[in-house]
Amino acid sequence: MSKCSADETPVCCCIDVGTIMDNTDCTASYSRVFASRSEAEETLAALTAKAREVESEPCQITPRFSEVNGGVQLDIDFVFACQAETMIFQLGLR
Repeated sequence: MSKCSADETPVCCCIDVGTIMDNTDCTASYSRVFASRSEAEETLAALTAKAREVESEPCQITPRFSEVNGGVQLDIDFVFACQAETMIFQLGLR
């Protein structure tokens, strides 16, 4: 039998979910440069809709638009009620 830590099951060395998800990281961030502000706003709307599908409580969405060389940079922070929602949202974007 292999050596396992206290948070693992000795039989299969499976890790307890609480070891990976401790509910401290509830923020998903997104950043991209777009050719125009309208493209950035369309992406913001699409990502907001995806976040709303996942949330159990209202997700705090903070967008920031910046003029950059070559277009408009969109930075967004999505703060969910729990880390599981954050992970579901991130996995849904892949």
